[in-house]
Amino acid sequence: MTESSPPGQTIISLPPLGDKLRAEDIPPAPCQLACPVFIDIPSYLALVAQGRYQEAWEVIRRDNPFPWVCGLICQHPCEQVCVRSHLDDPVNIRYLKAFVAEWVSNYGSLQPPPPAAGNGHKVAVIGSGPAGLSCAYYLALQGYEVTVFESLLQPGGLMVAGISKFRLPRAVVRQEINIILSLGVKIHTGVAVGRDITLDELRAQGYEAFFLGTGAHLGYKLNIEGENDFPQVYDTITFLREVFLGKPLKPSDKVVVIGGGNSAMDAARTCIRLGCREVHVCYRRTRTEMPVRSEEVDQALEEGVQIHFLTIPIKIRGDQGRVSYLECLRAQLGSVDSSGRRRALPIPDSNFRLAVGAVITAIGQQPDFCFFPQHPVATSRWCTVVTEGDSCRSSIPDIFAGGDAVTGPASVVQAIAAGKQAAAEIHHFLSGGSGPPPRIQPVKRRLEPFQAVPAAVKIANQRRPVPLVDPAQRRQTFGPVELPFSLDEARAEAARCLRCDVCTRCGACAVICTETMQIGALEFKNIGGNESILGDYHRATQKCIACGACVSICPSSGLEYIEGPDFREVRLCGSVLNRLETSKCPQCGESFVPARYLDYVTQHSDQPMGKSVLRRLCPACVRQFRAKQFVKL
Repeated sequence: MTESSPPGQTIISLPPLGDKLRAEDIPPAPCQLACPVFIDIPSYLALVAQGRYQEAWEVIRRDNPFPWVCGLICQHPCEQVCVRSHLDDPVNIRYLKAFVAEWVSNYGSLQPPPPAAGNGHKVAVIGSGPAGLSCAYYLALQGYEVTVFESLLQPGGLMVAGISKFRLPRAVVRQEINIILSLGVKIHTGVAVGRDITLDELRAQGYEAFFLGTGAHLGYKLNIEGENDFPQVYDTITFLREVFLGKPLKPSDKVVVIGGGNSAMDAARTCIRLGCREVHVCYRRTRTEMPVRSEEVDQALEEGVQIHFLTIPIKIRGDQGRVSYLECLRAQLGSVDSSGRRRALPIPDSNFRLAVGAVITAIGQQPDFCFFPQHPVATSRWCTVVTEGDSCRSSIPDIFAGGDAVTGPASVVQAIAAGKQAAAEIHHFLSGGSGPPPRIQPVKRRLEPFQAVPAAVKIANQRRPVPLVDPAQRRQTFGPVELPFSLDEARAEAARCLRCDVCTRCGACAVICTETMQIGALEFKNIGGNESILGDYHRATQKCIACGACVSICPSSGLEYIEGPDFREVRLCGSVLNRLETSKCPQCGESFVPARYLDYVTQHSDQPMGKSVLRRLCPACVRQFRAKQFVKL
């Protein structure tokens, strides 16, 4: 990705998968099901492993108009269910998206698929964050005239106003927004719907449907003593927006951030880069319960952020209008609460103080409808839009909503999924569809052939961590923290995929090998429910006789039996479990069967039956031998 001239793509031509295997017949892989937008992850990983990066980008973009953004900041729920993690570590799915997007940006084509012919319908999208822009993208592809209205002076929503530049460079956001604009989408910035123009005025201009993707830009209050008494107390959204869209000023030499999510870590690490001498984070639970990505906590600690776990803020104090300290209580964990995490219980008389000059609260956000004289749709007590069931339909027929405006603060990829779903529902509404609106579903985009890799190599191929800039250097700059993979690193990491889009993990191959053939070359381990995976990739090399019984029973063509001129080979989704050289017929010298297979047949057939069969000759020589015997008779 960092080469000065475009590297030549190595295109690998692989044999097609078995005739009985079709993409639509295979259940989605766990990673695809876990992805909120249902990206066909195994297919793009296979393409990356083959060096086909442009095609990989196109697979990703079918389901996500922000592949580079998500490659940098996604919470990667796909990796949490990666089957490879039952062997060692999950495939680095997230960063391979970033690799693909950067490679295409430098050397490929960023052209989106052509939109359908205009259908004459106009849709207004309110908010240019990931939900709004994703909705606009998918509607534009279907021929709608889409206009996005953004109250900020830059498009991108929280991607530019609430996420740090060192995690998400603004050039990346601009590039992916420009691709959406190339479809004919229009964006009006500095326009607050409800203040500068009303929904009724937009209806009068011909807009027939609206999507509320306003995000959650209003920070929650701690509701503790002194919170409203000092100008040095900020909510994280206001603080980050001022830093990245206004004036990046140091809040104080000593700062404390309250919270344990993405915004809290962004704020703390931003303070480090602004030159704060001490940056503290207070979190009421332990690190295990923190919703932020673990690697971001590691990076914050490396950069000098001090994290205080099991800490509950109770009071902000100061002198002459300036904050001087935050008073806290120690906590202990109690029973599980409604969030699914253990409740933080204050320990009486455990008070302590943190001497700081500024406090940044990062305990959550809610949508802000202050521009509207009254809420345009029904809202909850948390000020989120109420929608019908799991749809995007609001209490007003022509208004749809999604993303943080509905769920409260969530991930970027969840917002993208909401925008994608809203586009499907708006299309259903405007095209006069009957019945319930469609739900976005996981679709198998490709069915890439396997790559042959020796099992020992496959299992020894360990996860490649994302390379990082040195912590001392990171503290001084808002430049990207993560460094790119090399071409070789990316292909090797992608090749770690076990191809769960083909193997359904039923374990039938192990059953026939162990119970029927009584060989036991395939040792599987249960990973939950009825699913099992191959746990010992070396055992087959030692015991497999290359009989092909496992291949014959595999329902998905995940197992392959390869017979060459002088070898037999058994592969599981490309992993070469065993390769046996064939013996030579002592009569004619032609390649026959592997000695291990011949020994097995002899032991399990000749001896129990008490027969002396000419097992050591090839079939042609056996026929000749028997013909001579009949002639003698």
